[in-house]
Amino acid sequence: MKLNYLAILPLLLFVVLVGFLFHGLFGGDPSLVPSPLIGRSVPQFNLPAIAGLNGIPGLDSQKLKAGNVTVVNIFASWCVPCHAETAQLQALAKDKTIAAAGVRVVGIAYKDKAPDTKAMLTNEGNPFSAVGGDDQGLTCINWGCYGVPETYVVKGDGTILYKYVGPISAQVLHATIVPEIEAALK
Repeated sequence: MKLNYLAILPLLLFVVLVGFLFHGLFGGDPSLVPSPLIGRSVPQFNLPAIAGLNGIPGLDSQKLKAGNVTVVNIFASWCVPCHAETAQLQALAKDKTIAAAGVRVVGIAYKDKAPDTKAMLTNEGNPFSAVGGDDQGLTCINWGCYGVPETYVVKGDGTILYKYVGPISAQVLHATIVPEIEAALK
């Protein structure tokens, strides 16, 4: 009996497809999305302040090159995981050791309406020392943002050192973000 290779080709293709899907589901940490900007300077941008957030300035690339390590969080009021991480960002912003080192926590509101951003930060607490409104999403595209939330650790000279995709939990904050901040301070 001769083996008909064309008859088993669909089975082989199916096995390969299942292998790719299995790898996609269980093959690694989805928060480790590579970024071509790691090790490069932040992209040029100038974002206005959010209307109604009195005393909270907008954000521009020059502020990220002013000598202090900065944590940049890209968020939106319409993003459920962004609401979930607010408490962790507040804890980071209030951390006395981090603050004493001059680390700032800033935000970029991605494709959000100013009144909605204001309501979120007023109701849940504002962890940011500066918030820029990226209404069109162009700045976030230049950052290589895949979606929200995303968090970046930027060295004092404006070099992007680390990117985290997804909401920051207490474990992620202490096991990942804080060590990356400490590395940036060296």
